[in-house]
Amino acid sequence: MDGAGTLLDTAFWISAVAILGLLVMSAFFSGSETALTAASRGKLHARADKGSKGAERALKITEDNERLIGSVLLGNNLVNILAASLATAMFTRLFGESGVALATLVMTFLVLIFAEVLPKTYAITNAETAASKVAVPISVVILVFSPVVSAVRALVRGLLSIFGVKTDPDSHILAVRDEIAGAITLGHSEGAVEKEDRDRLLGALDLGDRTVEEIMLHRSQIEMIDAESPPVDILEQCLRSAYTRLPVFRGESENIIGVVHAKDLLRSMYARTRDAAPDEDPFADFNIAEVAMKPYFVPETTTLDDQMRQFLRRHTHFALVVDEYGSLEGLITLEDILEEIVGEITDEFDVDAEHPVRQTDDGSYLVDGAMTIRDLNRANDWNLPDDEANTIAGLVIHEAQTIPNQGQVFSFHGFRIEVVARKDNRITRLNIRPLS
Repeated sequence: MDGAGTLLDTAFWISAVAILGLLVMSAFFSGSETALTAASRGKLHARADKGSKGAERALKITEDNERLIGSVLLGNNLVNILAASLATAMFTRLFGESGVALATLVMTFLVLIFAEVLPKTYAITNAETAASKVAVPISVVILVFSPVVSAVRALVRGLLSIFGVKTDPDSHILAVRDEIAGAITLGHSEGAVEKEDRDRLLGALDLGDRTVEEIMLHRSQIEMIDAESPPVDILEQCLRSAYTRLPVFRGESENIIGVVHAKDLLRSMYARTRDAAPDEDPFADFNIAEVAMKPYFVPETTTLDDQMRQFLRRHTHFALVVDEYGSLEGLITLEDILEEIVGEITDEFDVDAEHPVRQTDDGSYLVDGAMTIRDLNRANDWNLPDDEANTIAGLVIHEAQTIPNQGQVFSFHGFRIEVVARKDNRITRLNIRPLS
């Protein structure tokens, strides 16, 4: 009898120690899964650059998330099921048939608290630190379970393909920019990121998705120089203009023969005045085409990111935009692209210019019809859609399906919009009030 009792006591303690060890292993697998999936790859990369081998290993094993999760889940389920089986056998031996229910309650409590909630809470709180610490042992687990995980992965993909679901383990690479944009927007909504910082960061991220057509100065607003004008008139126009560079046309406005820089024009005219004889007209044979630079044309579908690179490579700040037929659509400058990042840039010639948005006493806004929807949204933190039109006037025309008359009022997208002024077929001024 004493031998049987000793044997029972020994079996009990062996089972208890084994269950305790399995719970520790379960906590390790649960915490590792949370840490490695929650850790920021950007922060891990920064740690790796500072010499952290653990962070470097964590970056490597998280490149294949499907394989990582498969290995961790396999290990976690193995130890959990084994621990539950040992607990059931031990409690059944001690309490009979009622031991099954008792083992279920005790193991549920232990696994939930010590193998799930506790390690995962720590892993979420210290994701990068925990990921760096567990990276090496987890890489060993991945290596050991690799054959089984590969077979399971093939089976899962086969089952998913039956239902038309395609898996792409590399899809997270394409979503990095969306993840960054989402984090910035979330940070702003929580008060951690200022509106100006959010606008600048999102503006820089959007350069690759937006085209020059969206922000160019339309051809109807371009100030040009007629090559056939008298030299004095050309000089007066350049001095009066707020712009440093002006396109030069001959005959028709579509026929751009060059772009003149005010400094080049002044240098040329000054040289002629200085070198001319007292009784000689210094501008008698003046030809502005000899002063103007060769025009630089770009297609309207060029992305802002590509265009900025072209400006920097060509050492120029000015380009004329043409459509697929080669017709002039507008012009774009490096400053226009930079304004998409940093906001409106003004100098001593712009400070007195009328602002395109002005709030009235009744809480509504007077808006220039040529103002882009993106700029309006950024100025007032609105969410008007810009998929169908670039300007606010274009959005009104799109929604109305006609060119509205002065005084007409529309309500859409949560705003009341009144046409205040119209010139020919252009809506020049709108009154906008949020309905909320």
